[in-house]
Amino acid sequence: MLLKTLSEAFGPTGFEDEVRNVIRGELEGRVDEMKTDVLGNLIAVKGAAKPGPKVMLDAHMDEVGLMVVQICDGGADAGLLKFRSLGGIDPRVLVSKPVFIGPDRIPGVIGAKPVHLQAPEERQKPIPMEKLYIDIGAKDAADAKSVVKPGDAAVFATRYAEFGERAAKGKSFDDRVGCALLVEAMRHEVPYPLYGAFTVQEEIGLRGARAAAYQIQPDIAIALEGTVCFDVVGAPSHGQSTVLGKGPALTVQDAQTIADRRFAEFMWETAQRHGIPVQWRRVKGGSNDFGAIHRIGKGVVGGSISVPVRYIHAPTQVVSLDDVENAQRLLQAVLKEIAEGSFTL
Repeated sequence: MLLKTLSEAFGPTGFEDEVRNVIRGELEGRVDEMKTDVLGNLIAVKGAAKPGPKVMLDAHMDEVGLMVVQICDGGADAGLLKFRSLGGIDPRVLVSKPVFIGPDRIPGVIGAKPVHLQAPEERQKPIPMEKLYIDIGAKDAADAKSVVKPGDAAVFATRYAEFGERAAKGKSFDDRVGCALLVEAMRHEVPYPLYGAFTVQEEIGLRGARAAAYQIQPDIAIALEGTVCFDVVGAPSHGQSTVLGKGPALTVQDAQTIADRRFAEFMWETAQRHGIPVQWRRVKGGSNDFGAIHRIGKGVVGGSISVPVRYIHAPTQVVSLDDVENAQRLLQAVLKEIAEGSFTL
């Protein structure tokens, strides 16, 4: 299953090579052209010479992760690894989590002072990241340095699995779910130029998308993304950004974008016409690659189709497979209706 393969691939921000190789293998022979730019974006092209609007679909390959910044060299902590985050991670979710370091997947565990040894005041607040470390079972610094080095990246060692009622859990649905949607979309034919941009470094500032959009200069762009879902017990109705199982989400406003109302309404009405469940994303925090894309050149019309992700940016994330399928249905319906002239620039 492609979503499983993508979610388990090693691809923290700035280290997207393995994810890119998976996608390239999936699209080989199914698109007219693929190229990797200097930042590492993979851009797939179909029908560049066709008439009609130039449509760009975007999904970012990177996931939140950690970077090793120091190998402790002396004393009781010799061989332990100090780290910082790559992207937005809440330190409260890190203690005792297993990780893989580097593409060779050196196993490790995030450690901290045990509760028995903490002062009462320490127990009242989260352990800051600078007091955490990764333990790879090294006997000393030399042993650790034989397999890792400062600058190596780590990801959570979470395996994909399906459970419950059409749910799946994995480590990087933000945004491997978008990558899976985009791979499938690029397998289909449309009567206009279609560009698939699998971008890098979204988690640290939408960097890859800006460069990709500058190269493509699209007329219409759609970002495919995993988005915040907070629908669990105790969440007030006004705080439920999206609800798992209620369909893909469309955005009115986020931290980088105020939606193009005409295009957002076009996507909503397309969903209604095709009997596809859809919901509005009801918070303004966070953003996605469209926040960078829409500012390129003279401006770009478009929006995003987002799959709700519970526990986003955490070691284990949860999606509804129904939401994933309905996001794919919505994307295909939108592309078809653009071809039929239901939306005009």
